Amino acid sequence: MSKVSQLDASPVVRTATAQVHEAIKQGILDGHYRPNDYIRETSVARELEVSRTPVREALRELVSEGWLEAIPHHGARVVVWTERDAREVFELRLVLEPMAAGMACRHMEPSRLARLEALASRMEILAEPMEPTAEARNEIALLNHEFHRELIRASNNQRLYTVLDMVVRTSIIRRNFDLYDRQAMQRSMRHHREILQAIQAQSPGWAESIMHAHLLSARKLHESVADAVPRDRQEPLT
Repeated sequence: MSKVSQLDASPVVRTATAQVHEAIKQGILDGHYRPNDYIRETSVARELEVSRTPVREALRELVSEGWLEAIPHHGARVVVWTERDAREVFELRLVLEPMAAGMACRHMEPSRLARLEALASRMEILAEPMEPTAEARNEIALLNHEFHRELIRASNNQRLYTVLDMVVRTSIIRRNFDLYDRQAMQRSMRHHREILQAIQAQSPGWAESIMHAHLLSARKLHESVADAVPRDRQEPLT
């Protein structure tokens, strides 16, 4: 996990708490912190070279957002995602994310569209081999997250972005890419391209329909794998 001083700078000066908050979130997404791992104030403060106060505040925020759970007399640990959590995430995304894609058609800036194109191109390169490596799948998952996040941000609706950012930035998304076979992976890449084509054509209805199909495909894959594994053998979602 990166030191706070090495984190990406934003146009607005960010507080130490916000930086620690972001670093821990990214550590969860990257697999640095696994489900049920305890996150210790002292360890994080030492890693990020900050005092314990911003770490304590960041942990409190992450508990309130559902990333961590507070265990009395033990501290905060990474939440284990259940199948119910996965279902709720997909239900929310299916309602809100197509809306965001449609709104992005009306508010997309050239610089953001160029970034989305670059993200889509990089994912296509990584997904091209018959069997992408574990490292490639991990990078695709991170790029995919950034693609969806940029697209949601392009909606120009801060409240919608805030809600969806909490939903999209879950480790469920990362695990899904471990399940994709070549056909599913290529379909996902095509959906990304068609969403961008719809935005370039300034067609909200087209963008919404493709995003809806994109999310339905991901949910169906997740459900098919979950149904194939006996409940008592299912691993936590990571």
